[in-house]
Amino acid sequence: MQVGLFIPCYIDQLFPHVGLATVEVLERFGVQIDYPTQQTCCGQPMANTGLTNETRPLALKFFEIFKDYEYVVCPSGSCTSMVRHHYDEYLQGTAGFEELKSKTFEFCEFLTDVVKVGRIEGRFPHRVGIHQSCHGLRDLRMASSSEIVGERYCKVRQLLESLEGIEFSELGRADECCGFGGMFAVSQEPVSCMMGLDRIRDHQQAGTQVLTAADMSCLMHLDGLIRRNGDSMRVMHVAEILAGTDQVNS
Repeated sequence: MQVGLFIPCYIDQLFPHVGLATVEVLERFGVQIDYPTQQTCCGQPMANTGLTNETRPLALKFFEIFKDYEYVVCPSGSCTSMVRHHYDEYLQGTAGFEELKSKTFEFCEFLTDVVKVGRIEGRFPHRVGIHQSCHGLRDLRMASSSEIVGERYCKVRQLLESLEGIEFSELGRADECCGFGGMFAVSQEPVSCMMGLDRIRDHQQAGTQVLTAADMSCLMHLDGLIRRNGDSMRVMHVAEILAGTDQVNS
């Protein structure tokens, strides 16, 4: 299968190692990857602030760049959600748009739902706490929400749990928002920081050594708060762990 790899701007600019880890894991499972260099931001920051006219050209550009790939994969639940759930305002009625939505996947859900990955060989002897990012949880249904009665699942944990030596933290509030929310963290900074600190305390009480998620944006927010407080907890995107890193980042 051939995949068009979409890398969010903040990963491209601030966390390129996460993009490289994503490629490493996908190639391990025989996925052929193409990275179109003309790609730009998906437009989510502009859409979140109501700038429709500024968002539409970016949505159209994304469509033109990725429409012909067999699959589109992105190591970010929020950017994937932007395409699948929020591009309708800009692209509804465009020939091929519905097909593009149906073949655009977040990295972890692509591995579990399309590639059908079972056991992943590797070692990660650390206690891991999983942060359920809001877009991945509520829009993409990458895990079961706590308020819904039914079988419990988590696609991030499903991929991680076969790693040798790994343990998982059991949180008091497993699917609570970290407070980032893009522009919310700027316009409502005090509230955003308090929400983030609340999430970190939950992980601290659960004994988390490494905090992971499928969204580097949430992890960026939480990592900033962790570092400012001088805590020992480390932050890693799930792709970094799956790529075979056996030591936490310093």
